[in-house]
Amino acid sequence: MTSKIGAAPAADIKAWPALWSLVIGFFMILVDSTIVSVATPAIMTGLNADIDSALWVTSAYLLAYAVPLLITGRLGDRFGPRRIYLVGLVVFTLSSAWCGFASDIESLVLARVLQGFGAALMTPQTMSVITRIFPPEKRGAAMGLWGSVAGVATLIGPVVGGLLVDSLGWEWIFFVNVPVGIVGFILAYRLVPHLPTTSHRFDILGVFLSGIGMFALVFGIQEGESYNWGPIAGPISVWSLIISGALLLTAFIVWQHFNRGEPLLPLRLFKDRNFSLANAAISSMGFAITAMPLPLMLYAQNVRGLTPTQAALLLTPMAVISGILAPFVGRLVQRRDPRFVTMAGFASLVISLFWLGAILTPDVPIWQLLLPISLLGFASAGIWSPVSMTATRNLAPSLAGAGSGVYNTTRQVGAVLGSAAIAVIMQARLTAALGENAGSGPRAAEAGPMSDAVASGYALAMGQSLYLPAAAVVVGLLAAVFFARPEGSRVWNADVAAVKSPNKTD
Repeated sequence: MTSKIGAAPAADIKAWPALWSLVIGFFMILVDSTIVSVATPAIMTGLNADIDSALWVTSAYLLAYAVPLLITGRLGDRFGPRRIYLVGLVVFTLSSAWCGFASDIESLVLARVLQGFGAALMTPQTMSVITRIFPPEKRGAAMGLWGSVAGVATLIGPVVGGLLVDSLGWEWIFFVNVPVGIVGFILAYRLVPHLPTTSHRFDILGVFLSGIGMFALVFGIQEGESYNWGPIAGPISVWSLIISGALLLTAFIVWQHFNRGEPLLPLRLFKDRNFSLANAAISSMGFAITAMPLPLMLYAQNVRGLTPTQAALLLTPMAVISGILAPFVGRLVQRRDPRFVTMAGFASLVISLFWLGAILTPDVPIWQLLLPISLLGFASAGIWSPVSMTATRNLAPSLAGAGSGVYNTTRQVGAVLGSAAIAVIMQARLTAALGENAGSGPRAAEAGPMSDAVASGYALAMGQSLYLPAAAVVVGLLAAVFFARPEGSRVWNADVAAVKSPNKTD
């Protein structure tokens, strides 16, 4: 049972200050999903690690982040989103310090696991709080801020990482989280309101089936290429893990259908057409935004000879445009049907990725690359906020945490799929362009300048690889076409009543 601490009346909730305090932590989480990629060579040198060990620094974080999201979203409903968010922020901040002080690759990977778990505790609570403290007529602007943070953070990670590594050393990509985390904790503690909680028995079997199933599926997909999609240890293979994970998740869904108590995943969430379609859309966006930077960064550094910081700065127009436009888009979609903005966003993303892939040559002027990259910024602004608003607008207050957990899980699974798939397609296109002399593929640094023939083949392979995320985004575009016009404010009115007369609060 949760204790009654007291919830402020709806009129006393200062929604915008609460949201600003939450997005500080959310920004850190998403930056840490991408910031390590540019620091990998420095980490290998500093900790005397090989490439396979160093890749686990990113893989361990993504795995620990993705697997618990269904569960941690539900924890927010049970114990209060404010409490779970603060616990996650403490875990994330302390583990960030541990990462910076790590003296060997093994301790760094272990610290990243803990950091990913802290991120999993925090992420669903941000959307849950937005859903519960903003009425529908203001939720678009709130989701606009959330969307701008999501869009900018996933793009700015490599830029920040390059600057910190070049100036202070790889440790500072983790140390920088500590003061930010402390400030974020103080602000969230003071500004995020106590919200009503529900007191029900926890679905232990659901936790087991979803946790083990997600781990097996995500690990198999994420690490498949590392094991050449074959044996891992003894009779365990990549495909046996993937199949086992899919079967366990199927059993989880069946159990949720027959569980007459308090299911971990209320299947009635998916009776809302917009919620179901928004999950498909955000999964394709997670796929694309994770898959897109890697071939571009490899092209910039290996073909054009740019430094990590210079290469990362190519994404600056995308981050700036997305960050500026997202709040305006948020206000727009609270007055207009989000479907049309979302369709325009996904269509722009498809065009920009095909455009960028088509012009990657060894001698294309940099300014020409910045044109489709800028269009990516417009596309990003038109996707994050409208899709998240569409997913959450009609959620009942008691389902806010569960719905947020599902939404963030599908986004993160899409990101894992994108990470695994882009590595496979890059290797395949390199082999097709350069033959068996393509070397060890996209994850290996090139030794010395490339010949003209090799540079041309490498650029062609990286450009063709961008067609994969472009194709994945078509799924999001099709989902957006079938969005229904959002319902009115009846759900918000019920939530106001719950806050004014709460039975239990966190």
